[in-house]
Amino acid sequence: MAGRSSERSVRADAQRNIETLVRTARDVFATSGVEAPMREIAEKAGVGVGTIYRNFPQRSDLIAAVFRSEVDACADAAASLAEAYPPAEALERWMQRYVDFIVAKRGLAAALHSGDPAFEALPAYFDSRFEPALQRLLDAAVAAGEIRPDADPYDLLRAVASLCMPSSDGNPAAARRLVALLVDGLRYRAAGQQGAAGPSHEPD
Repeated sequence: MAGRSSERSVRADAQRNIETLVRTARDVFATSGVEAPMREIAEKAGVGVGTIYRNFPQRSDLIAAVFRSEVDACADAAASLAEAYPPAEALERWMQRYVDFIVAKRGLAAALHSGDPAFEALPAYFDSRFEPALQRLLDAAVAAGEIRPDADPYDLLRAVASLCMPSSDGNPAAARRLVALLVDGLRYRAAGQQGAAGPSHEPD
């Protein structure tokens, strides 16, 4: 029993080290770029450089782990927003959250498109997390009669990414305004359909 408890403690400590490394690397990459020295990441995480390389043998492995953690955080935010806000508002808030994700990842774009095998699975991971999260928000808003029923999550994700293209300077303000207009467009058709479906009156 004591041995198993000790093993669990070691595994928990190792997992915490990994999570701390990923969070620290995210912050360092955001300020210093993905070529920041591993020693800087290790010092800020409070671990030795060897700990980084035991868990992430290549720099690209650490970059991929940072990307996945950010994808997870953004995708998971959909459920939290759905609980806290009406469907259409939750949808808009999540799409604005997605804008922040896209703009923040501009610094990783070159690395992610470098052809390194460590990044090959990331586009599929991106889709597997974001499309279902957005689909659930869309379904709830459609069921509530708050948006048009023909919005496709694949199309919307790529539309928002395109709207973020001019935001390579890291300022998402313009993209935020455009995404707000995009969501208003989804609401417009729903409002028109509700009006068309209003009560009719037979002539006397």
